[in-house]
Amino acid sequence: MGTRWSVSCDVEPEIATDALHQALAAAVEQVDRQMSPWKPDSDLNRLNQAPPDHWVALPAQILQVLTRALDISRLSSGAFDPAVGALVDAWGFGAVRDRPDAVAIRAAAQATYQPAHQGLELDALAGRACKRAPVQLDLCGIAKGYAVDQMAAVLQRHGVQHALVALDGELRAVGSQADGQPWAVAVESPQPGRRAAHGVIELQDLAIATSGDYRRWVEVGGVRLSHTMDARRAAPVHHAVASVTVLARDCMSADAWATALLVAGPGEGPALAQRMGLEALFLLRREGRWVELGLGRFAAAPAANPMAHHHAPTAPPAPPHAR
Repeated sequence: MGTRWSVSCDVEPEIATDALHQALAAAVEQVDRQMSPWKPDSDLNRLNQAPPDHWVALPAQILQVLTRALDISRLSSGAFDPAVGALVDAWGFGAVRDRPDAVAIRAAAQATYQPAHQGLELDALAGRACKRAPVQLDLCGIAKGYAVDQMAAVLQRHGVQHALVALDGELRAVGSQADGQPWAVAVESPQPGRRAAHGVIELQDLAIATSGDYRRWVEVGGVRLSHTMDARRAAPVHHAVASVTVLARDCMSADAWATALLVAGPGEGPALAQRMGLEALFLLRREGRWVELGLGRFAAAPAANPMAHHHAPTAPPAPPHAR
C-alpha cells in the first residue's frame, strides 16, 4: 500500500510470535492484492477494466469494502465516493502518471458525474459486482482502514488481548495496554514538511483515522491542491480544513468518514458529522493559526475533551498521520 504497518502488543508466552507476524503480514498483503490500484492484476483493477453491464466475480473481502464504501457514499451524499479513480490519475496521484495532465483533467471534469452508489451494483450472495456506468473505482480512502481491522481480527484469533495496530494514518486499539492503561496516540499537527503532535488521545477498543491535505499535494499556479478528490466538483480538495480525525469502533468506517468529512469542508463537514453522530476533530486554518472544531469526545468543553496538548504519547507507537 506504499506505506508501513506496525503492531505493538503484549503476548502470552504460549503465542508463537513468528506465526503471528506471518499472519499479520498475510492479512495486509491480501488487502493490497485485492484492492490496490497499482497492481495490474488486482481484483479492483479487474473490475475497473470490465465493461459496463458485465458481472465480475470478486472475493468476499473486497465486496465487504465496496458495500461499506457505497453505504458511506450514499450517507455522505457523495462526499466520500470511491468513483474518483479517473480524477486521482488525472491529477498525478494514481498509478497512471506522477504529475497532473491537463487533457486527462479536462476529460474527467467534463464526464457526466454519477456517484459510485448509483453506478455500481453489488451481489454479495453471488460474490460479484457490475458497473452500470463507466466508473473507475479507487479504494485508497477506505482499504487501509479495512487492513487495520483485518490485522486486529488476526490478533484476536491468536488470543492477543492488548494491542495497537497502525497502518499509515489509521490505528485501532485492541483492548488496553497490559497494565490496564489505554493506548495513547498523537494526532498530528497539519504542518507540511514537519512532524509534530497537535495533541494526544487515549484509545481502548476503538479506532482512529486522520485525513488531511498536508502530506501529498500538487501546486498549480501557486495554489496547493490536495491529493484527496471531491468527485462532486471533479477537482481536488481546496478549502480551510487541513485535517479531520474520526473515532469509530472499526477502522474501515473511521477511514472513510475522515475522507468524507475532509471533502465536505468547513461548512458541510461539521453538519454532516453531527447528523451522523460521528466523533470528529476538524483542524482549520484561520489567519495563520489552527482552530479546532470538535464533536463527541472531541468537543471543546474541557471536561469532555480527551485531547491533551503539547506532550508526548505514553505508548510506543509513532503518531498517526494523514494519508
